[in-house]
Amino acid sequence: MNRPRTIAVKPIITLIVLVALIVACVSAPVCAMASGQAAAAATDTIVAGDAGTRRATPVDDIDQSAGDSGQSAAPIAGPVPNVIITNFTYGDGSVPAGGKFDLGFSFQNKGSVAVQNMVIGVDGGDGLTIAGGTNTFYVPQLAAGATQSQTVPMQALIDAKSGAQAVVVSFRYEYVDAGQRSSNSVDEKISVPVSQPDRFQINDPVIPDDAQNGQESTITLAYVNKGKGDISNVEATMDGKGFDTVSKTQYLGNVASGGSGTIAYAFTPTDSGDLDAKITVTYEDSDGQQKTKEFPVKLTVAEPAPAMDDTAADVQDEQPGTPVWLLPTVAAVAIVAIVVIVVLVKRHRKKKRSAMDEQWDDWQDDQDGGDTLEAQGHASDTPAADDTDRQAPTEVIAPQPGERS
Repeated sequence: MNRPRTIAVKPIITLIVLVALIVACVSAPVCAMASGQAAAAATDTIVAGDAGTRRATPVDDIDQSAGDSGQSAAPIAGPVPNVIITNFTYGDGSVPAGGKFDLGFSFQNKGSVAVQNMVIGVDGGDGLTIAGGTNTFYVPQLAAGATQSQTVPMQALIDAKSGAQAVVVSFRYEYVDAGQRSSNSVDEKISVPVSQPDRFQINDPVIPDDAQNGQESTITLAYVNKGKGDISNVEATMDGKGFDTVSKTQYLGNVASGGSGTIAYAFTPTDSGDLDAKITVTYEDSDGQQKTKEFPVKLTVAEPAPAMDDTAADVQDEQPGTPVWLLPTVAAVAIVAIVVIVVLVKRHRKKKRSAMDEQWDDWQDDQDGGDTLEAQGHASDTPAADDTDRQAPTEVIAPQPGERS
């Protein structure tokens, strides 16, 4: 009876497993490298711009080859994009107060990603305003490194101060970086010079009518600042020949808006005849620009007055209009007259008082005598001679014709 043949299975299985392990160990690094390159090629994004290029990895496609542990690495966001003004124009020179101008400016995205939904605002402050239209503008998208321009019609206010006026340009926008949407804002400031018109008024010189050689005279110039800006460093100079002056240059300083004053020059002519001079006034307007105004001066100088000789001067001194001795003499005479009048008045009053006293004494005697006679009983019907004389005046009868006296 024949026994069946037995085949050894275990050694065969062991051999197959060993071969499979060898093949797996050899092919695994090659497959991993190929897989990593394919994933990188499929997920990498290149963003180009003037500021350079960078490699960004979207959030939806996470790198699966972060390590043996199988954990994924988060994408790294780039810097915040900035928008700046690269250039601006407002015209030539300064803007006069009340004048209109076009403010043009160019802005650029300096970031490495595009910006979206940009809103631009323009604020002219206290001295500038929008001359029609709006001060807000919308830009849907501005790529990284791209530049765009905008023009805004503006006007300087009539009462704006001279000097630089600030204009604020604000940028508000959004951007997407590393799969996330963010927002940012940037404020840019530019300045526009504004000038008030020069209204510094200087009147013509007022010259003397009777200038005389050797005698001091004065020339005056009135000024007023009618402008809204200040005038500074005002100087006046008088040039010419044929005269002398203490100071040919005068510094007047600053003149505020609405201020006024007078420039006065005191000079002494040294020559007779026609005198030609020039007064120059220099100052700086509200913009700091130096201005000059010139005023010619022409006047006729008379000959000096003839000098008086010493004899005439002595005669005039000896015969003045009012002698020196006259006043004391008049005062003395007046005093003497007053004394004499007082003495005479006193004498008159004394004499009058004496006469009144004598009459009073007589009247007293008469009264005393009458009382005595009546007391003694010797009264008489015949009036006394004195009484008769007092009561009956004497009548003188003129003799008749033919009678003998």
